[in-house]
Amino acid sequence: MRWEDREQSNNVEDRRGNSNNGGGGMRGMPSMGTIMFMWPIIQRLLRTKFGWAIIAVGAVAYFSGFNPLSSITGSGHTTTTVDQKADDKQAKFIATVLHDTEAVWKDIFKQYGATYKEPKMVLYRGATKSGCGQASSQIGPFYCPADEKVYIDLGFFDELAKKHNATGDFAQAYVLAHEIGHHIQNMEGTLTKVQQMKQQAIGEKGENQLQVRVELQADCYAGVWANHAQKRFNILEQGDIEEALRAASSIGDDTLQKQAQGYVVPDAFTHGSSEQRVTWFRKGIQSGDIKTCNTGL
Repeated sequence: MRWEDREQSNNVEDRRGNSNNGGGGMRGMPSMGTIMFMWPIIQRLLRTKFGWAIIAVGAVAYFSGFNPLSSITGSGHTTTTVDQKADDKQAKFIATVLHDTEAVWKDIFKQYGATYKEPKMVLYRGATKSGCGQASSQIGPFYCPADEKVYIDLGFFDELAKKHNATGDFAQAYVLAHEIGHHIQNMEGTLTKVQQMKQQAIGEKGENQLQVRVELQADCYAGVWANHAQKRFNILEQGDIEEALRAASSIGDDTLQKQAQGYVVPDAFTHGSSEQRVTWFRKGIQSGDIKTCNTGL
């Protein structure tokens, strides 16, 4: 993706290494896998006062930056070495992509006689606070409607490449464009509408189906952005589209479920299958028209 020496967004809150905001040495919640692994031990500890004391000490140590579970699970780190120069370059890149989303959506909203309100983007590593609660690296990038901010732990992009084989800068641009898609939905009133629909939905399956439609529309909006950004800034290089499609496929619910548990449970999908995510991103980038992003909401 062509991005260097171009304008960056001013709507960036850089909280990397800021312990006052929950970054730096502070840790997010342990992963669900770690909790499930440790649950039998935790249950036994909860039966005695001494066990409660051990849990309390462990919790303090964990959120201070030391993982007491590391010797058992083999997954803990006291610190993570970050190449500051590379990290700063990553921050500049994603700030440039944010600027591109601002320019594109401002023009699209203007075509419809509306005004685009630019969201803030919070960059962090480890954990930080958001209007929607604690943000951590285990959660991944997300948009918070309460404070209209996109939260991105830059470490997620390392995981995207290493664990999901989704390399390349345009794969990362797709991730941000997807979260900006949720901001568009918030401005349109779609997120509020869906929350009301979820209250009337039948069971968790019904709620999940609604959420899948939300996520697929955000994928489509990401494609719409890419279409317009190419026309305006000539950002695409050979292989960029394939990078985004590979990223969309690698984080489909069916793919993630197979990796985690070896089988697929469609009723538990919350973001859509790999095929669905690729299809809706492709619809957006081919048409460049938000009207093609009707997922039935």
